[in-house]
Amino acid sequence: MKQTFVHPQALCESTDIGAGTRVWAFAHVLPGARIGADCNICDGVFVENDVVLGDRVTVKCGVQIWDGITIEDDVFIGPNATFTNDAFPRSKVYPEKPTRTLVRSGVSIGANSTILPGVEIGTGAMVGAAAVVTRSVPPNAIVVGNPARIKGYVAGGEHLGTPFAGGGTRQTGKVGLGVGAASLHELHVTKDLRGELSVGEFERELPFVPKRYFLVFNVPSMEVRGEHAHRSCEQFLICVRGSCGVLLDDGHNRREVTLDRPSRGVYMPAMIWGTQYRYSPDALLLVFASDYYDPDDYIRSYEEFQRIVSRQAARA
Repeated sequence: MKQTFVHPQALCESTDIGAGTRVWAFAHVLPGARIGADCNICDGVFVENDVVLGDRVTVKCGVQIWDGITIEDDVFIGPNATFTNDAFPRSKVYPEKPTRTLVRSGVSIGANSTILPGVEIGTGAMVGAAAVVTRSVPPNAIVVGNPARIKGYVAGGEHLGTPFAGGGTRQTGKVGLGVGAASLHELHVTKDLRGELSVGEFERELPFVPKRYFLVFNVPSMEVRGEHAHRSCEQFLICVRGSCGVLLDDGHNRREVTLDRPSRGVYMPAMIWGTQYRYSPDALLLVFASDYYDPDDYIRSYEEFQRIVSRQAARA
């Protein structure tokens, strides 16, 4: 069985340390901290009492993890990253309880970044070096800057890179995206001296007859919308003016597409986690939905979405 290692020059007062964890020189772990298995706590790290670290967490040199912070499994924290737990600190004035911060599994936090109190960093997200995280980060998002803004998303541990904008083998104007049954559609365009017209026929070119539509507009460019899945509702998205990025995630694969003209749409079937971001200032997003609005049809937690996908895969 793996043994816990504590360097002779470390001060580890906690007895709740998992097998295989290493605590290196000049680190200080207070008695109430709970640290999982196979963690690596590097030189000069401070861990306060009301702290939970999951398994296989790497904490590089010069990091302080204060009361109220929970870090799940497989998280990487770069050198000198700074956590906070009091939004209004004053000398000798202490909050009744620390503000809670949650870092979900698989997150990477870059060197010298600052995490403000009360945020949740979603599963698989990446925080760039020196970023200042002032609000919660969606799952799998890449955030950079001060304040941190979404730059892109990751897929399978790698950056998604250039958003998908068509190409590939087309059948009746449709391209599969490799994310469940989601697909990108190029709709028919007619041009003459009077202008241009784009048209799509439901149940012929588009996959369902809608019962509802909604429009999204006047979205500040840094804002993110969506961030949910539907249990049964299907959607078809067209950016009729301007442009926006659409991220699709089936729990196993992710793909980003750019909607930048009214003749391009994306089909998002049920049980696809959808996120829309990178709105241009003039963006107008039209969404057709297969069902009437039902709040119970929404899955708003990515962790719950993953659990449902796993259960469905186990039954298949």
